[in-house]
Amino acid sequence: MNRIDRLFGITTMLQSKKYVPAEQIAAQFGISVRTVYRDVRALTEQGIPVSFEQHKGYFLVQGYFLPPVSFTPEEANALLLMEKMALGFTDKSIHAHYTTALHKVKAVLRSKEKDRFEQLNTSIRTHVPEQFLNNFDYLATLQSAISDRHIIEVAYSNISGVASLRRLEPIGLVFYSAAWHIIAWYHLRNDYRDFKVVRIERLTATGIPFKIEQHISLNDYITDRHLNKSPEV
Repeated sequence: MNRIDRLFGITTMLQSKKYVPAEQIAAQFGISVRTVYRDVRALTEQGIPVSFEQHKGYFLVQGYFLPPVSFTPEEANALLLMEKMALGFTDKSIHAHYTTALHKVKAVLRSKEKDRFEQLNTSIRTHVPEQFLNNFDYLATLQSAISDRHIIEVAYSNISGVASLRRLEPIGLVFYSAAWHIIAWYHLRNDYRDFKVVRIERLTATGIPFKIEQHISLNDYITDRHLNKSPEV
């Protein structure tokens, strides 16, 4: 990758996250931390408002946005392939959002690239086993609850088929054992629990902030609980 492409890539990376440590930029582009310092200085000299916060990393000053970007044919093709995977392994709510996002990708493609894109679109199919198909419509709401740190209420059917109303503070989504699972703090048990999304009969986004200020990370939960050995609730 030449330096101009790298500088553009760093700017895009900074725009996609709140803070980015120099070490993360270096790993992403295969360069040294010293080179990151030089590249950031070059960006600021070109008028791009990159700032730095101790112990957090670099960030773009609020209000700065890149102009609309174009996609390489390979990038557009990768997104198309991911759409096929999303249709097979997510639910109705994600299907709708991914489709509208892909329309925005198509909108910035040049005419020739659009023709190639559509040709490839008709040449990719997925055959998903029935056990992977999800008829629910919860993943987008669950994602919002996780990112907004809001409590959800679910009517949940346990392993015996008995349904009950539960208040949860969701910390993450995990796909394993051919199903989506929501990892959440369960108020009644005062502990973290693993809930199979397909068993949710009704989901309500309460808009109420989490009661617990600092939850464990999803990675820590996975390490401590060993998901494949966790009993279903």
